Amino acid sequence: MAKITTNKKMAASSRRWLEEHLNDEFVLLAKREGYRSRAVYKLLEIDDKDKLLRPGLTVVDLGAAPGGWSQVARRRLGKRGRVLALDILEMDSLAGVEFIQGDFREDEAINGLMEMLGDSTVDLVMSDMAPNMSGVRDMDKTRAMYLVELAFDLSRQILRPGGDLLMKVFQGPGYDQLIKELRHSFDKVVTRKPKASRDRSSEVYLLARGFRL
Repeated sequence: MAKITTNKKMAASSRRWLEEHLNDEFVLLAKREGYRSRAVYKLLEIDDKDKLLRPGLTVVDLGAAPGGWSQVARRRLGKRGRVLALDILEMDSLAGVEFIQGDFREDEAINGLMEMLGDSTVDLVMSDMAPNMSGVRDMDKTRAMYLVELAFDLSRQILRPGGDLLMKVFQGPGYDQLIKELRHSFDKVVTRKPKASRDRSSEVYLLARGFRL
């Protein structure tokens, strides 16, 4: 009986999420404006405020699929600059975006990114990555923080001095320590909570500016 009740609760929760998603103002807006996901409005709001994306930059987009953030970066860089995207999932091609399909946690994918960069450094690393959620809150936050730490570590390898890092982070264990470590490597660290980020979500975006070697 307990198992049946749990399954019913999960089914009801899934229906509520689907109904909310289909009626979400940002989902509807993304469809009207030709964007691949509602997540673009998080990046657009942050960029409007902080002026991250400028013509001529080299940008790496981690966890890029379905490609919304890469779309925004490519449009705001104009014809100049470079966008490199990486994800374990397939992503439909985007004009002007170089895509690597691979697991960010594996050396093969990172080595592929490094080969594409060659001797070039990066102006901005951005990550909207999140793990597949299990529903076990503490486990999910631990897995999410692991991805954040990997993105931070990669940024220290490929960013130019003065470069920027933008990452989605879920507040929880390890969050305060992460802030301290970011402040050791960057001149400024700020928190952003865009309107498109749902109020009930513990996600925030950490923007670290002015990378120091």
